[in-house]
Amino acid sequence: MAERLRVPADAAGERLDRFLADRLDVPRNQLQRWIDEGRVHVEGGAAKPSRRLSADEQIEWEAPAPAGDERISPEAGDLAVLYEDDALIAIDKPPGLTVHPGAGRPTGTLVHRLLTRYPEIAGVGGPGRPGIVHRLDRGTSGLMVVARTPAAYHRLARAFAAREVDKRYLAICHGVVRAPQEIDAPIGRHPTRRQEMTVRTGGRPARSRLRPLATTANASLVEIELLTGRTHQVRVHLKSLNHPLVGDPVYGEARWKAATGPSRAALRDFPRPALHAWRLSFTHPISEKRVELESPTPSDLRALWHALADQEIVPLLQRRAPP
Repeated sequence: MAERLRVPADAAGERLDRFLADRLDVPRNQLQRWIDEGRVHVEGGAAKPSRRLSADEQIEWEAPAPAGDERISPEAGDLAVLYEDDALIAIDKPPGLTVHPGAGRPTGTLVHRLLTRYPEIAGVGGPGRPGIVHRLDRGTSGLMVVARTPAAYHRLARAFAAREVDKRYLAICHGVVRAPQEIDAPIGRHPTRRQEMTVRTGGRPARSRLRPLATTANASLVEIELLTGRTHQVRVHLKSLNHPLVGDPVYGEARWKAATGPSRAALRDFPRPALHAWRLSFTHPISEKRVELESPTPSDLRALWHALADQEIVPLLQRRAPP
């Protein structure tokens, strides 16, 4: 089934392959193959990967069916299901679990577990990614929505690509965040460390809203609303503000050295980026009713904040959470 998307004004001038790869969360070389195979059209005509897009142009694409060697065998494993109906599933992904197979990770992923409980998702969506309409980094915990039917997949994928899904994260970052702010800072590939992203001139437009929930002398508990969806956007934007995530092995810093007492060890030893996909709000792909989902704060983030502030996170969220 072909899918369609209008190019938003802030994407004018972007390359076709980069734009779609980012929106659909697929590798750019894979997207380029789709274009070369004639699976992607702009304004009804064939296009090259390097085509520069104009605002309001319509892109149409059709992902290939999974090849036999890309099918995934079900594997046993725990699943924390927060919501399910005939069209979709909402999963609370634990930290440390990779979402789908990739280089160096052929087994033991979230989709292997999903196929055991929901075998009907096989063949739904992109190759090697049954039901997956968006993803989280391996170290990030929290909410993910998975499609159970082709119709739900296409409509959810379109909503994520068009930025029609409200996405909010909780994070614990270094330093004191004193006031809410909107971050409008373009993100692109780091010029020398090619596995990293960075804020840079000529990067792709990236916008986030940051709101402090509580602070200590060394760290802040913050909510981040994503207004765009660039690779590593939360991590890169926080680093650009000199408030890198606690525990981030790529964008973090040894800021724990300035702390004292229990906070020092807590900041030093936290084993992953202190980032949690907290809330999702979107239009249901079938009923068209508004769906609002929330993932409980994971135990490791609660323990970290208690060590830093001698406070519980949950009462802070209940008191300060937006309506």
